[in-house]
Amino acid sequence: MSKRAIILAGGKGTRLYPYTWVLPKPLMPIGEMPILEVIIKQLVASGFDHITLAVNHMAEIIKAFFGDGAKWGIRIDYSLEDKPLSTMAPLRLIQDLPENFLIMNGDVLTDLDYSNLYEFHVKGKNIFTISSYNRSQLNDYGVLEVDGDRKLNGFREKPITYFEVSMGVYIANRKIIDTIPENTFYGFDHLMLDLIKQNTPASVVAHSGYWLDIGRADDYHIAIEKFEKERKSFLKD
Repeated sequence: MSKRAIILAGGKGTRLYPYTWVLPKPLMPIGEMPILEVIIKQLVASGFDHITLAVNHMAEIIKAFFGDGAKWGIRIDYSLEDKPLSTMAPLRLIQDLPENFLIMNGDVLTDLDYSNLYEFHVKGKNIFTISSYNRSQLNDYGVLEVDGDRKLNGFREKPITYFEVSMGVYIANRKIIDTIPENTFYGFDHLMLDLIKQNTPASVVAHSGYWLDIGRADDYHIAIEKFEKERKSFLKD
């Protein structure tokens, strides 16, 4: 069965300045290759045979590097935004979407099994499936708990808060296109709230392996170190 992936690679990567002044974020190197090349190799290994790169910022550099995908044994084509559209609106520009397809950000380092996520989505006949990850956040301050009379009734020194977050990896059914407005800035957050309103909420699958968004400088350096030490966890070659 043919499997299609849409990779969102059109952002400016402002959180990674000054690195992204000269390179688009998906071409930021992890070891000896760009993060987007790691993703493409993973998708090939998971049985995907057609990737569309949704591009905007520095699109020509990305197109020059990846070409038609022949180097990786996969078909690569491009969807060009003429203005920023956020994460979900670019799907409106792609006319040949299959019934189910993967959507993901082009700056994610993970050992997620994309094929298993795809099969879970299809078998469940879901309209949208989110891959999630549990993250913790250390609060740098002592947190005061105050009652209605402004009296202190509790205190927590630098507590850790736990969140279940989106990994920026999704499987979607083509039906979501009916919910996405044309030529309008429309993101993942808008779509999730609209699906809830329509009583067709997304399904969420927790990933217990590794995941990191390289969008911030600190996380980018962590990803480089992780990939160099544990390359085989991400690429089976």
